[in-house]
Amino acid sequence: MVTDLAALLDRLPDGWSRVTFDGRTYGVTRTRAVDGHAISLYAEELGGTDVVSANVYRTAEEDLLRPCEMPGAKVIAFLRGLEPA
Repeated sequence: MVTDLAALLDRLPDGWSRVTFDGRTYGVTRTRAVDGHAISLYAEELGGTDVVSANVYRTAEEDLLRPCEMPGAKVIAFLRGLEPA
């Protein structure tokens, strides 16, 4: 469990946006479903090959991070380090 996951996700608007992370530019899509209880995050490096992808399920007890075919630490590092472009 990541205690600041909600705050990290709330830094991104719904829909598509451009951010920088680690000196590289990414296009990020954040979508919500089930009245905001399910959030999908997909980031693709523009002009590169890196991808960050995860789903987050908001329950009454906690936010559950479910990364897509990558370590959760990579998703958290991306969310913590991104800057709006």
